[in-house]
Amino acid sequence: MPPRSKVGQLPPEVKSWLDQALVENNFSGYELLSAELTERGYRIGKSALHAYGQDFEGRLSALKMASEQAKAVVAAAPDEEGAVNEALMRLVQEHLFKLLLADDGKFDLPKVAKAVAELGRASVVQKKWQSEVRSKAEAAAAQVEKIARRGGLNADTVAEIRREILGVAA
Repeated sequence: MPPRSKVGQLPPEVKSWLDQALVENNFSGYELLSAELTERGYRIGKSALHAYGQDFEGRLSALKMASEQAKAVVAAAPDEEGAVNEALMRLVQEHLFKLLLADDGKFDLPKVAKAVAELGRASVVQKKWQSEVRSKAEAAAAQVEKIARRGGLNADTVAEIRREILGVAA
């Protein structure tokens, strides 16, 4: 097993500074970063920083691309019912479950437990939001129905308006 990364062993505040410096310097200037770290009491060579920087840049690029794609999907197909979010939560659940069943058993149990708890909270919030949206739509449909009946609309027209508000297929 290779030795643990020196960058990975940095204290959180120093690693945070390094990550920010890498982004600000467009993932260049590794000699200067190495010198700055040495001044701060951490001897990490430019090659180790470059290897870390390349990995970090790749992950950051993938995250940016995923964010851009998610924005494009939301713009192309608005999701008032939260189906995309629910599908994403199920996908994360599936991957966490696979992680737990992995043969090598090498995972950070506290992190997995936290992810499961956060996923559970997100699911509860999602269901609550769906319920609130549905209740508001029901209230709006009932109000429109009252107004329509006072205005002399027939039962079929009122039912059609109600279906449109609630998004129910005819």
